[in-house]
Amino acid sequence: MDALRNYVAQLEMETHRTKEDFIPDGDLSKLPWLDASRVSFDTSYFPEIRYPEVRTEVRSVWSPSSIYFAFRCPYETLNVYHNEDPLPERWELWRRDVAEIFINPYPERMRHYWEFEVAPNNQWIDLEIDLDREPFHDAGWDSGFLHATSIDIENKVWSCELRIPVSCFGLESIAAGDTWRVNFFRCDGPGNDHERRFLAWSPTGKRNFHVPERFGRLVFRS
Repeated sequence: MDALRNYVAQLEMETHRTKEDFIPDGDLSKLPWLDASRVSFDTSYFPEIRYPEVRTEVRSVWSPSSIYFAFRCPYETLNVYHNEDPLPERWELWRRDVAEIFINPYPERMRHYWEFEVAPNNQWIDLEIDLDREPFHDAGWDSGFLHATSIDIENKVWSCELRIPVSCFGLESIAAGDTWRVNFFRCDGPGNDHERRFLAWSPTGKRNFHVPERFGRLVFRS
């Protein structure tokens, strides 16, 4: 446990202000992402378990009104819900391949945060989480976030972009110097929960993503 505590304490990501807002289209080669701050991870719930073959990269930029994230996800096989409309929210999206962000702009309220998920085929779900409530997730909450994905079949990499309006958190704007709590996750591969890969930027030490005391820090820079 001491090793986990020391490992998690070091995790911090910076995000820098973008010159202008943009619409996600799944293309990570465009200008805002070229010099964006980024982190990568191949760890499971536990830091000693690693999946280097699907090492995942996350980038971030921000504007006063929105926070942006981009995932680059190598894969071996894709596991998605086939022949479904990607427009409506998809309950239990986490039972297939998905990139996830858990984000908390109010660090003093550790157990209340928000969850965003996007699948390779651009299916999505967003949830308000309150661990002191039963049930603890509210799928009826709607952030209005924008998202887009792309799949490079030749190189076996799928990518996604998310644009999350800060108004969905009850904020008027972001400012340089703000610090939020955040964690990044990924569910990957076919099979049951003992066969799939579950990756966490900041390992939780449990077979559970919902461990907010293990979230890292997201620091906003000018």
